[in-house]
Amino acid sequence: MTTVKLATALAALSATTGIAYAGCGAQEAACTLPDGSYEIILPADHDAPVPAVMFLHGHGGSAKGVMRMSTMIESLMARGYAVIAPNGTAQDDGPQGWNFMPGSAGRDDFAFLPEVLEDAATRFDIDPQHSVLAGFSSGAFMVNYLACAEPESFAAYLPVSGGFWRPQPEDCAGPVRLFQSHGWSDQVVPLEGRMFNGGRYIQGDIWAGLELWRDTNHCATHAPDKIWQQEDRMLRQWDCGSGAEITFELHPGGHMVPQGWADRVIDWLEAPATAAAQTD
Repeated sequence: MTTVKLATALAALSATTGIAYAGCGAQEAACTLPDGSYEIILPADHDAPVPAVMFLHGHGGSAKGVMRMSTMIESLMARGYAVIAPNGTAQDDGPQGWNFMPGSAGRDDFAFLPEVLEDAATRFDIDPQHSVLAGFSSGAFMVNYLACAEPESFAAYLPVSGGFWRPQPEDCAGPVRLFQSHGWSDQVVPLEGRMFNGGRYIQGDIWAGLELWRDTNHCATHAPDKIWQQEDRMLRQWDCGSGAEITFELHPGGHMVPQGWADRVIDWLEAPATAAAQTD
């Protein structure tokens, strides 16, 4: 059985059992690269090449932990997307995380994550042109920093519960498509940020990060083009030209991936203007 066929078979098993299996050669075997590893699962029925959502775990998390997010995984697979979950590296000999801060020691995650996508494209016929980078908490910070430094690495960026640290970048390399989700009640990454170690480390203000993205996307005005409510979520959208779109979703919950997130971001990816218009 080829690697791709094995991954597809494992994905079909996952859809029926709720358990996500990796697809590199054997059940629960991670794919390995010189600088790290990742897990992958493919939709049971798909036409190659396959778009993927690469999802980065939070601080102290793991790729296997991402694969246990069964509701999100099954929703993405049902929409025809593969899910790729890389493993972070130990931070200061502690839990796994991501090296996004300027001057960070350790693995160059700005190079590693595009390498994961390239490897998955070779092994599993993943479509890199239509694959996106998502992440939660620490993973969301990594999403923002990679989008800022290397905007052409992925087709779009989907951070959940994370932004920039202070001092945040003065500017970014180029426009992006960004769907950012954050919880009104988040106390781990508050909307206004917070300080650690007596102010040595400062989580940035999410609103200030959105201002940076509007400047990066050369939006004509900071006022959103569209404001609407969808059930208990408040949304704002800036359409600043081709490949330069920002949607911000504020949900009432805390530090979490909100319910239904996977389907909403796929709606946005595939038809963002239509998806917004349908909520009026």
